[in-house]
Amino acid sequence: MVRQDLEAATGRYLNLIGRADEEGAAGLVLGLIGEGVPAEDVLLRVIAPCQRRVGELWASNEWPVAREHGATAVSERVVAAVSGRVRPTETRGRVAVACADGEYHVLPTRIMAEVLRLRGWQVDFLGASVPGPHLITHLHQTGPDVVALGCMLPTRLPRAHATIAACQAVGIPVLAGGAGFGADGRFARLLGADAWAPTADAAADRLAAGLPSFPAVPDDSGDTAVHLGGEEYAYLTRHRADLLARVMDTLTGRPEHTAEDLGNMADFLIAATYVHDAALFTDFVVWTCRVLEARQVPAESVVLGLGAFHDVLTDCPDARALLNEGVAAAQACCGRSARPADQRTETSV
Repeated sequence: MVRQDLEAATGRYLNLIGRADEEGAAGLVLGLIGEGVPAEDVLLRVIAPCQRRVGELWASNEWPVAREHGATAVSERVVAAVSGRVRPTETRGRVAVACADGEYHVLPTRIMAEVLRLRGWQVDFLGASVPGPHLITHLHQTGPDVVALGCMLPTRLPRAHATIAACQAVGIPVLAGGAGFGADGRFARLLGADAWAPTADAAADRLAAGLPSFPAVPDDSGDTAVHLGGEEYAYLTRHRADLLARVMDTLTGRPEHTAEDLGNMADFLIAATYVHDAALFTDFVVWTCRVLEARQVPAESVVLGLGAFHDVLTDCPDARALLNEGVAAAQACCGRSARPADQRTETSV
């Protein structure tokens, strides 16, 4: 099938999943496979780009949450239909594919699992949010050659780190994948993964070439993993609920500040504190500003929320520095000059 035809099919598929038309979406995809389009192309050139578009349509407020969830659910079932239709011969080793503990964005990892299966791997797909101890039990019981760990949100990085270390402790290497590990895979390396892949087909290529893929770390460079976390990370994790309650009290009377939004802000702050990466936090702040502005909530509300966190975290200088950078990023979204949070008076809203 020529590229234009596949692009047209992709547009039709998006329309079908947007109407939660499972029968139509599955019929379209299985029809493409029946016409000779490789199943991997269907997964990576139809379903995957449509799922990215679904996320964009939700972020821009063109699709409500229910429609986005419905479209995602249909695509999950269509991927299962592809798995049932195409049964390749297992010619390679065994791989356990799992989402990091706390990660519920399962579709990208499921697509990776199916691409690996199409490439001849025996795949154990373990689904969403697999706790580390349960994954280790599975490894002992089945003895796979490698674990492929999916992480879409960087807020899951601390748990992903624990899982990576636990897998390696029992002698199983880990291939990391997903946006949560950074667009360049920097967090995968920081957490000690044996390899990283930006896409499902790249993951299959990486496994075919063998692990590890990261260059060896010079002996005198030190172990980066020992610098992860720290006292402020431990404090923020332990007192998250109390901090959120105090911030919510500070912002009483401002309905645009929901517990969910502030909880996300806290979780990204905690993750950035764990890996000591300001860009992780500021990227989230900019994304949040855009999502809220699409819903007629001004970016200034993000500045106020960040300021409220800054004001209650009096004993966390590193976290306050991250919040200052977040304020600057949010103020840039407002089109105003930023004033660092520690140059403001105590937030009173």
